[in-house]
Amino acid sequence: MKVAYVISSHNCRSILRDMIIPQMEAKEHGVEVAGMFFVFDNTYLLLKDTDLGERLQKLHEETGMIILACDQCVIEREIQDKIIPGAAIGCFPVLYGALNSAGLDQVITL
Repeated sequence: MKVAYVISSHNCRSILRDMIIPQMEAKEHGVEVAGMFFVFDNTYLLLKDTDLGERLQKLHEETGMIILACDQCVIEREIQDKIIPGAAIGCFPVLYGALNSAGLDQVITL
C-alpha cells in the first residue's frame, strides 16, 4: 500500500520522531510512504542541521519520498532558504502534480 501524509497538527513532531520515522528507518512501517506535505509550524521540522530534518533528508535520499513544504508557510516563517535540500516548496497544486503518478491508496492527515 502507498500512502502520503499531510503533516498539519501540533503533535506531528512526536508522531514523526517517535513512530513514523523510526519505523521507516527500520523498514517496518508497513506501507510505502510516497510523500509528506508539511504545513504551518510543521515546516520547522524540515530545517537543515536538525535531527528530524536530517533524518527526513536521509529517507528522501534512500526512498525517493516526496517532501513538500507549504510555500506560504515557509515564507511567513522566513525559512525558505533554511530547509533541507530534499524538500521542495509549493502549494496543493504542486502536491497534486507530484503525487499524481504515485498510485496512492490513501492520504492521511496527521
